[in-house]
Amino acid sequence: MGNGSSMLTQYDIEGVQEHCSNTFSQQEIVSLYERFCQLDRSGGGFISSDEFMNVPEFAMNPLSQRLLRMLDGLNFKEFVLFLSAFSSRASLQLKVEFIFKVYDSDGNHKVSFNDVLDILRDLTGQFIAEHQRERVLTKVLEEAGYRKDSVLVPADFMKILGSSVLKMEVEVPVD
Repeated sequence: MGNGSSMLTQYDIEGVQEHCSNTFSQQEIVSLYERFCQLDRSGGGFISSDEFMNVPEFAMNPLSQRLLRMLDGLNFKEFVLFLSAFSSRASLQLKVEFIFKVYDSDGNHKVSFNDVLDILRDLTGQFIAEHQRERVLTKVLEEAGYRKDSVLVPADFMKILGSSVLKMEVEVPVD
């Protein structure tokens, strides 16, 4: 799968579909490949964090730095797999696992109170005082049956987030 949509074969498309558990149609994969090639300005077959930052919507996202840790150096299959969490066909489990990875910035498969607080800081900036963030987070955790010293795993995220992550979708334009 080199640079240029003419290099994407039916076999490649089917392989990518299988790799991402059929969360995208063949037409969507072709569109994603075209977008991948546009982002891959170096033509090396991988997208760097600098290339991702050229996407205005991504650069403006308050979580972009966290996402970059997950994205830097993706090839096309990995790019589609990353985006599959945003597909309308993605399972709730896949979406929750993706969100968990965003919160689990150190990759230890656990999310602490401070990990969530870091995300809240990223999202709210200076608009909310630190003590207010802590109070809100403590209350949300308590309502979900957790304490400030609790450590969350993916199953806890499933319990807390439930079906609210189903709205985490982007539409892939197809020609």
